[in-house]
Amino acid sequence: MVGQRAAEGRKGGRSGMRLVGGTALAHGDAVRLDDVSIAFTLKGGRRYVAVEGIDLGVRPGEFVAIVGPTGSGKSTLLNAAAGLLKPASGGVAVFSSALSGLNARAGYLFQADALMPWKTALDNVAVALEPQRVPRAEALARARDWLGKVGLATFVDRYPHMLSGGQRKRVALAQMLIRDPEILLMDEPFGPLDAQTRQIMGNLLLELWAANRKAVMFVTHDLEEAIALSDRVVVLSAGPAARIVGEFKVDLPRPRDISEIRLEPQFHALYKEIWSCLRVEVSRAYASGPA
Repeated sequence: MVGQRAAEGRKGGRSGMRLVGGTALAHGDAVRLDDVSIAFTLKGGRRYVAVEGIDLGVRPGEFVAIVGPTGSGKSTLLNAAAGLLKPASGGVAVFSSALSGLNARAGYLFQADALMPWKTALDNVAVALEPQRVPRAEALARARDWLGKVGLATFVDRYPHMLSGGQRKRVALAQMLIRDPEILLMDEPFGPLDAQTRQIMGNLLLELWAANRKAVMFVTHDLEEAIALSDRVVVLSAGPAARIVGEFKVDLPRPRDISEIRLEPQFHALYKEIWSCLRVEVSRAYASGPA
């Protein structure tokens, strides 16, 4: 249900699933965060609770965007889903199995690319297959194919410093997707790019995602980007102890062109509805100052 508060959804459910924010959290979710709280120990021994009581399920093939003010724990949730952070309470499950250690079924695309400056684009993509012990000839062939898919077929021998920001993002995207992960975790991946390049990268992501739909958790500060890309937008409250304060279904037709979908009246109506929830938390975050 659009705009229904997460807390309201905890009142009922069906056998084998619970309702959270109007969304069924089934045992078959690709990623499920069940009453997750994450805390850190600060200098001087103080305990800082980043997120608290988070119930969130992402179904196989579903694209979920997570928005919230700075310091609301968006990246923290991705790190929990990746197995990089252990919850202080609650649990994380991946395809019905409790997550312990790193999430081997997920690929992670960070805001800052992790390309190796001494390797070409081709080698940067191929290196992702080394943990799987793929023979080098096969790895290079697959890397070349993926660079073609992201529009860099003629840039395979370029080093990162020879590529634009958007081109480096394409290499990083190919580097993640070549492993064929079942879950994509994306943390502000297009944040540093200019507006035009962000639209190009967004359309490229949607094209690749539509060809073989994965479960996606996509963190962004850009509400328009969140709506244009996703099936569902999750809003986090201001921190500390951030919670889910809203979940909104995006009923815009697919396939989508990011620049065109933003002109639709339904897009503007949805933006207005989500922003009415988000702006309260943004105002709270600015009023409270740095955490």
